[in-house]
Amino acid sequence: MPVPRTAWRIDRAGSLSRLRRVDEPLPDPAPGEARLRTEAIGLNFADILACLGLYSATPKESFVPGLECAGTVEAVGPGASLSVGDRVCVLTRFGGYANRLNFDTRYSIRVPAGWSAAEAAAWPVQGITAWYGLLDRARVARGECVLVQSAAGGVGLQALNILSTVGAKVIASVGDERKRDFLCARHGLPPGAVIVRDVRRFGAQLDGAMDAIGADGLDVVFDAVLGPFFRPAFARLRPEGRFVLFGAADFMPPGSRPNYLSLLWRYLRRPRLDPLAMISANQAFIGFNLIWLWEQVERMPAAIEGLQRYAGARRPHVGERVPFAEAPRAMQLLQSGRTLGKVVLEV
Repeated sequence: MPVPRTAWRIDRAGSLSRLRRVDEPLPDPAPGEARLRTEAIGLNFADILACLGLYSATPKESFVPGLECAGTVEAVGPGASLSVGDRVCVLTRFGGYANRLNFDTRYSIRVPAGWSAAEAAAWPVQGITAWYGLLDRARVARGECVLVQSAAGGVGLQALNILSTVGAKVIASVGDERKRDFLCARHGLPPGAVIVRDVRRFGAQLDGAMDAIGADGLDVVFDAVLGPFFRPAFARLRPEGRFVLFGAADFMPPGSRPNYLSLLWRYLRRPRLDPLAMISANQAFIGFNLIWLWEQVERMPAAIEGLQRYAGARRPHVGERVPFAEAPRAMQLLQSGRTLGKVVLEV
């Protein structure tokens, strides 16, 4: 029998102002599904881009944003692998901004003992993003030098956890001094290895950071910024270096609607690579979109094992906790780029 739920729903993509809180019925879980009583919801840039209509996987019709959440199982469908009362974090292909939802149990992870719901909701999407990009795609090895762009964000912090476990050398870039101080205190990074990005001298900043950690080049760049910082980083890749791009924060609009002329100008000025030059330099460019992994359900056990093994030793940093009723404000906080770690809605 359907149960009532409250969700944040957008009738069609194109503007954040279209997001509305609605009450609606939720049907019983289907075979292989369970129903979650949501306690916390993790926010991601993909949520904002989807509502703006700038995400490749955006649904065509009305949808509920949200790719991850955490809470307690309150009902199970036939053949579900969970039990009522289990505490889980859940990966969803949209639908997470709700106080109840049905989910495919193959996309759930038990909440680690002692973790809060907010910490659990801050973990799966960005942890798997970091694991997939750094270890599955780039194959980072001990002793390699890795540049992590936006290192104080949710993915960046998970990347630092993984690289610490692997034993790689790290250069971290951030947007302001507050984030620099945070990384030095939380992760013990030497001040010389943390860059406050300056577009006018980013190349020189990278050279100084490499000198500070005794590196003669970058083995891996892990980037979701793009924009003017791409070229200086790519130019410093060593032979066999891998540039991993999984986003383009430089394209994030500042308001509730996209400025298509500004986006077109940035698109036309986007970096271009010469594949013949990459052959000569023995370098690789790797792009990925984590939503693609959603379709590969047979790969989820490996992704979850990688998350638990490499990104589960340290609790995620929840920088902002916002009440569920204020979801638009939480999205604006994330959109501003001023947050540390994860922004989480608490139900």
